[in-house]
Amino acid sequence: MEQSFDPIKNPVMNIERQRIDMSTLRPFPATNVGLFRAVACIVPALLAVAGLGTVKASDPLAMPDEIDFNEHVRPIFNSHCTACHGGVKQAGDVSFVYREQVLPPDGWIVEPGDPENSVLIERVITTDPDFRMPPPDHGPPLSSDEVAVLTKWIEQGAVWRASYWSYAAPEPQPLPEVSNPAWERQPLDRFVLAKLDEKGLKPSPDAAPERWLRRVTLDLTGLPPTLEQRDAFLAAFSRNNDAARREYVDQLLASTAFGERWASVWLDQIRYADSKGLGLDGRRSVWKYRDWVIDSLNRDLPYDQFTIKQIAGDLLPEPTIEDLIATAAHRLTQNNEEGGTDDEEFRVAAVLDRVSTTWQAWLGVTFGCVQCHSHPYDPFRHEEFYEFAAFFNNTADSDLDEDWPVIQAPIDPRDNPRADQLDRQIRSLCDQLFQREFSQLKAEGMWTPLVEMKASTNNATQIEVEKVDDHDEFHTVDTVSRNTDITLETPLPPEMKQLTAIRVTVRPLDPKSGLDDSEWGFVLSELKAAFIVEGQESPTEISFARVISDDPNPFYDPNASLDAKSNRGFAAYSRIHHSREAAFVLDSPIQVPENARLRVTLKHRVFVLGAFSLIARRGHLAVSDSEEFTKMVNDESLAKLRDELTKLEKERSRIKSVSVPVMQERPAHLARPSHLFERGLFLTKGKQVTPSTPESLHPLPRQDTDDSLLPPNRLTLAKWLVSQDNPLTARVAVNRVWAQLFGTGLVLSEEDFGSSGESPSHPELLDYLALRFQNEQQWSMKTMIREIVLSRTYGQSAKVTDEGLQLDPQNQWLSRGPRHRLSSEIVRDQALALSGLLSDKSFGPPVHPPIPDGVWKPFQSGDKWTPSKPGDEERYRRSIYTYMKRSIPYPMFAAFDSPSREFCSPRRLRSNTPLQALMMLNDETFAESAAALAARMQAAKNEPREQIRYGFLIVTSREPSSADLDDLMTLFNSQRNGSEADLKRADADAMTTVAAVLLNLDEVVMK
Repeated sequence: MEQSFDPIKNPVMNIERQRIDMSTLRPFPATNVGLFRAVACIVPALLAVAGLGTVKASDPLAMPDEIDFNEHVRPIFNSHCTACHGGVKQAGDVSFVYREQVLPPDGWIVEPGDPENSVLIERVITTDPDFRMPPPDHGPPLSSDEVAVLTKWIEQGAVWRASYWSYAAPEPQPLPEVSNPAWERQPLDRFVLAKLDEKGLKPSPDAAPERWLRRVTLDLTGLPPTLEQRDAFLAAFSRNNDAARREYVDQLLASTAFGERWASVWLDQIRYADSKGLGLDGRRSVWKYRDWVIDSLNRDLPYDQFTIKQIAGDLLPEPTIEDLIATAAHRLTQNNEEGGTDDEEFRVAAVLDRVSTTWQAWLGVTFGCVQCHSHPYDPFRHEEFYEFAAFFNNTADSDLDEDWPVIQAPIDPRDNPRADQLDRQIRSLCDQLFQREFSQLKAEGMWTPLVEMKASTNNATQIEVEKVDDHDEFHTVDTVSRNTDITLETPLPPEMKQLTAIRVTVRPLDPKSGLDDSEWGFVLSELKAAFIVEGQESPTEISFARVISDDPNPFYDPNASLDAKSNRGFAAYSRIHHSREAAFVLDSPIQVPENARLRVTLKHRVFVLGAFSLIARRGHLAVSDSEEFTKMVNDESLAKLRDELTKLEKERSRIKSVSVPVMQERPAHLARPSHLFERGLFLTKGKQVTPSTPESLHPLPRQDTDDSLLPPNRLTLAKWLVSQDNPLTARVAVNRVWAQLFGTGLVLSEEDFGSSGESPSHPELLDYLALRFQNEQQWSMKTMIREIVLSRTYGQSAKVTDEGLQLDPQNQWLSRGPRHRLSSEIVRDQALALSGLLSDKSFGPPVHPPIPDGVWKPFQSGDKWTPSKPGDEERYRRSIYTYMKRSIPYPMFAAFDSPSREFCSPRRLRSNTPLQALMMLNDETFAESAAALAARMQAAKNEPREQIRYGFLIVTSREPSSADLDDLMTLFNSQRNGSEADLKRADADAMTTVAAVLLNLDEVVMK
């Protein structure tokens, strides 16, 4: 039986090569400085003993013939200079991030070709503590090697490469010359072998076919191979091993399990969860997006389309339901439904999170710090963050319970074509109606503003009237009360003989600042109007036929303002920026009594988050006597459109659907302005900005001629992300796949491709794969993955030789095959699959497998976790379908390093803790799996030894050795406790113990 490495005898093999998350580090307290220094002295010696390093005073730097700025100079600047002269702090107006501040004609720090007259060299070599850089209290002086590098760089002309390697476009790479061309199975193998030749290493032999079979099956499907798959593969392998590998990989790629395995990789990036995160962390109905990701991967939707649909599916021509569901990727931000919170604050937080997530998931760059200041190391300026944020700032969503805007997505995907057809027809009719009605609302010369207005309320809300331009405006004073009715009385123009419509305009309380700093909006729950005639005992009520709104996609139906039983209606929900207008149209002209006054009552019955009443705080009225409104109300063609719309909406409602939050753009005339936030504070707005991307990267793609006057939007951004000129998107995608297959990426810091991240171990290979992915493979994820897993590099044995351990302890140079612990989802799914319990049911609402008692204590009492009972298929669904609650992660996932999905998680850092072993031995799911595996073993064979051999074959895909069987038989016999009367039960219990051990074997939990 293969044994795990002993951490005492061989510490190297139990250390994962991981990048430290600097955000988790804290400064040492002053009292611990001595301890820190002592540890700093001891650590190198400990590393030497462990074989991880040697104790040396210093290693002389091999001076290259030609100094490369990014490879040799920038690391020195980042290490010694940018803390004070970087993107955040620019002491003396000097930054070593930007060329123009260092080199002529604007900079004065370096004189190209003349190190003796360069201030940089003068300041780093001086011994005067008042002039030395860095100052003594900021760090040690530069080493002689570092000074030599800077000097030679200046002598060679101080060539400042505009971009770090990752910000320069990938370049075509010729296949390198290698020592053994016959080793190659895929072209990528040449790059790996060339690096091995350079490092004096030899590749490992091919893994045994059973090992390769298990490795590739787990990697591609997240499930172990079945015995039937094993037998078929080995038979094919004996005939033609290369053909057997190709055919088997194609079968795996065609399996629905492929999407279920790889979806979790993407859901980590996009921070998918079934709950809202903040506040009560209530449930969110967004599982349709998870299913869309799985289906897209199974259909091999090209990665560029996968990107465009998620960033801007709603802006595509005639978007489908699937296109709209894809945009839920950016509705997965956390929101806070806690009473008393400011929805604008959390809406802004969601927008900024979308920016950071886009950069992390697609571009692999830590852009979030640019929210508060320019990037410390990379050429991204503070204002560029907000120019990028402007792409996302004009969406209709806000931080409220309803998750609006939402679409109704058919539960059964087979209903999608019919639903798409109906939705297109409904959108077309709504657009036709809006265009015709909106033109009347905004028509010049059809409205007369009202003056001499009097205003009153039904409660403590205070209200005043003032003259503004050609009309009177009412406005509230100080705080407002719930359920406020605002009553306005005003004389009608003397020349007006009939009334056909009343226009209500609602504005921010402070119109000057309200556009930039939005205010709480309003909901006009009901509007009542009447003529007041002196001497007449009762008012003459005015009835309306229709409400015309200025919003093509309102949250509430404006016509609900005519329904006394409804508390909804014309609204700016939940914030108001621009003035909002609605026309209340009569079904026929009504004669205006002589000397009549118009009374209009605005009723408000809606408040949000328990504390904020949505009341019209400022507004004015206008009236019209134009019969164009009457014609519009009674227009037969419009009536037919409305009837057809009602008919289609009823038919659409009969398709059983579930709501899904999606992205939706606000109309241009109601667009939000975007501003820079001083020091990242959303209440401290700086200059106004327009959507754009950083100058240091490639420009936005040109828009079509018809759109040349339109500002760039999310669709423009999506095309920019997948542009052939984008240096990052393809590299990041390829590196993410590589990391999943090999345990670490070609760029170790998957989350940081910037200059503070790791350089690629195989830069030429990364560029080769990225360009091949973009061009020859046409963004096909399956084609890219197929090529990698069929390579000789991937197929190597994972056994470690003494030479490999010494020269390549972390397998950085790929001198052997991948070997690392399985992810949390695969650990659980594998146990269910090996036991025969796993359900193959796909898609649908999240499920609730068993969890330990006392874990589930949600803030929202209605959020129940009701586990399916033993034997119920839902209990044994794949892990991808488990309900993901951010504040209470599924315990097994948390133990095995799954992120909480509160934010984008570019990579998982694997740990090795006792809790994991306890979970696999005691968790209810694993206990059931062990019992089911034992029953499967006993049902297949008669004798215990054969049963154990059969079980070993199931879990490892290889035949056990005699020693393996002897060890397991000894365990089995030691567990057989019981009398002859219950021997069958004793055998079952003993075999369950053996099955539990099999599920916990090192080579089972490891890949």
